[in-house]
Amino acid sequence: MRKETKIWLDFSDENIKAAHVLFDSELFNPCLQNIQQAVEKALKALFIENAIPLKKTHNALELKTDLLKNNIFIDLTEDDCDFLDSIYLPTKYPIGSALPLFYPDKTICANSILMAEKVITSVHDKIKL
Repeated sequence: MRKETKIWLDFSDENIKAAHVLFDSELFNPCLQNIQQAVEKALKALFIENAIPLKKTHNALELKTDLLKNNIFIDLTEDDCDFLDSIYLPTKYPIGSALPLFYPDKTICANSILMAEKVITSVHDKIKL
């Protein structure tokens, strides 16, 4: 494994751990923010490990599509990508027109943590830590 890949995975793992702490503290908005970041960093670790040029994007669907173009399948549905992409800006910036169509709650965060952990596990398996 490349040294840079490990750094991306370590940051991803920290984000998912933070999501758990925030979930337990009922801080659901930052919980979602860390979930999105955990998945994004895990996907980018695959780019690094496979020497695919890394794009400066936060768009999960775009990252997944680029991985598929390079014959790398990741356990992340288009619906999961749409969800992750819908929460990126609203969880970071409380701007009027960017608020999500939902308010973060315990159920949304619990389901999101499970989805993120599935993706992160899939990435770890592909890189074979």
